[in-house]
Amino acid sequence: MPLLLTASNLRHNFGGLRAIDDFQLDLREGELMGLIGPNGAGKTTVFNLITGVYRASEGSIRLRGQELVGRTPHEITALRIARTFQNIRLFRELSVLDNVRIAHFSQTSYSPLEALLHIGRFRREEERIIEHSRDLLAIFKLEHLAGERASSLPYGYQRRLEIARALATGPELLLLDEPAAGMNPAEIDQLMEFILWIRREFKLTILLIEHQMKLVMGICERIKVLDFGRTLAEGRPEAVRIDPAVLEAYLGEKVPA
Repeated sequence: MPLLLTASNLRHNFGGLRAIDDFQLDLREGELMGLIGPNGAGKTTVFNLITGVYRASEGSIRLRGQELVGRTPHEITALRIARTFQNIRLFRELSVLDNVRIAHFSQTSYSPLEALLHIGRFRREEERIIEHSRDLLAIFKLEHLAGERASSLPYGYQRRLEIARALATGPELLLLDEPAAGMNPAEIDQLMEFILWIRREFKLTILLIEHQMKLVMGICERIKVLDFGRTLAEGRPEAVRIDPAVLEAYLGEKVPA
């Protein structure tokens, strides 16, 4: 499949600390890839660099050849990259429906005057946005909660709503940051099936960060392992699983040959 996202010679510093060092990534259309590593390895920093939260100190990130370094998060979302967060970031006081509606902002074309007076394109686009938002809530089995405040939802439903909101932006690349955090084994099994389903249903490419090895090894086609900001290993799950350098990074001691 064609390359969708590439990162070349990527480095990022926080003061005198180098958090990402010479990071390389080739992500192909339709791929489901895992990014793993011990705590502090730099995984979420990579997501923040891709989505414009941080600007890379050095190197290049390209989506279909378009440079992302230097673009704002809003501009990158408009290029069809969406993400979720390790710590759920919903608009907690807004309704479930409004959390999804607000994600359509980058796709609107009406003017501030039309929005203020509720005339022209505003009414038509708002009707389309509400309909699409309700369709997404139905897909995620949240339609009966459309009027509830996001803060009132159980944890699992909040996770589901966050993914629905991300998909409302119309992405082709979805970044999932520890989607299984706080879930029990049965919920993780359901999540694995769910991620595979949304990739197929929405024709997505997915890059995910996860500590739950059952999930990573069960659904990822390729895995990249980070440690102290550098790539430790990369390959298919069955190869990464037995890589001595990976085992040492996770276990903290050398593994006999």
